[in-house]
Amino acid sequence: MRATRTARLPLVMTAVLVALTACAGPPAGDGPSRPTDQTRTPGPTAAPIDPIAAWVDERMSQLTTEQKAAALLMVHAPGTDPAPLRAYVDAGVSGLILMGDNVPAGPAELGALTAAVQADPEAPVLIGIDEEGGEVQRLPWDGAPGAEDLRADPPAAANAAYAARAGTLATSGVNVNFGIVADVTADPDSFIFGRVLGTDPASSAERVAGSVAGEQGLVASTLKHFPGHGAAPGDSHSSVPSAPLTIDEWRAGPALPFASGIDAGAELVMTGHLSYPAVDPAPASLSPEWHRLLRDELGFDGVVVTDDMLMLQHNGLAEFADPGENAVRAVAAGADLLLYVLPADPASMGISIDGLVGAIAGGVQSGRITAEQLDDAVERVLTLRRTLAS
Repeated sequence: MRATRTARLPLVMTAVLVALTACAGPPAGDGPSRPTDQTRTPGPTAAPIDPIAAWVDERMSQLTTEQKAAALLMVHAPGTDPAPLRAYVDAGVSGLILMGDNVPAGPAELGALTAAVQADPEAPVLIGIDEEGGEVQRLPWDGAPGAEDLRADPPAAANAAYAARAGTLATSGVNVNFGIVADVTADPDSFIFGRVLGTDPASSAERVAGSVAGEQGLVASTLKHFPGHGAAPGDSHSSVPSAPLTIDEWRAGPALPFASGIDAGAELVMTGHLSYPAVDPAPASLSPEWHRLLRDELGFDGVVVTDDMLMLQHNGLAEFADPGENAVRAVAAGADLLLYVLPADPASMGISIDGLVGAIAGGVQSGRITAEQLDDAVERVLTLRRTLAS
């Protein structure tokens, strides 16, 4: 990502030099002369139009604030009936997450389900799944090894495993894998230990990069749980774990697998509901500072997706009891895509799609979310969706 931006600088400088040469006029001599076809200096050529960016601009120009807010949602509906899932797509959400209760008998049936929920061939809905292998595996027919085996094997094994896994997903119409754990810990008592690809930052970084490379061209890769769960004891499904590291300690350790995966081309990074108080006491998913570090220091310019936002409500803390407030804080912090593993009756959690959309749109109207923040997030999400169509 960073290399791409750097590579553009010589092109800009070349265009400037060409323009200066064209404006310099004829060389000094006995008198003015008219340049011939052989001596005339060509002017700078127009930059080529990026067809994906042009499509995104056109689509965004047609969206209301409420439609943009809906485009920031990825949700779940239980069961193998595509109708409830398709209803969310028709309501304007950008993504669906499949859990174990969505998985039918085999890959053909899953392919039929994913095909039934697609509504826009120009911008496929993002269909995500947590397919890590090992402890977290939704598809019983995924035979590729998981982290517990891969961290004992050479990095090339991670590449092969995730290439096979991505092929399995793509065959059934799943286009986003929330499957690459970039957390790192050597503590066997950590709840994340069985899922890490390495017990030290260097070995994890190698296997994370290999996993991303294996998935390229098949599914969009996701690194999780930024900025790193291994240093934060506790389970973020029921609490907000806290890591005792300073920012320099983070840079020298947990940051490395994420940096490696980003450099390898990961399209998404998932933020965790965990805190590094020395950096920001807020959970990373709601922290402007962690989003800044992800963008500015690690150079990530893809889609930032939260972990399941309902986890914040499950921890029982009054600060996170209001789902609308949580949504506004996440988008204001810099999240692009908010993930909700909704039950069959979302109202039981005090949630509705209309309510979330209204909260985000209200955040824009009040100024808590700037119009630029909203547009940047929608642009990144639509760019990913359009890219998956090509």
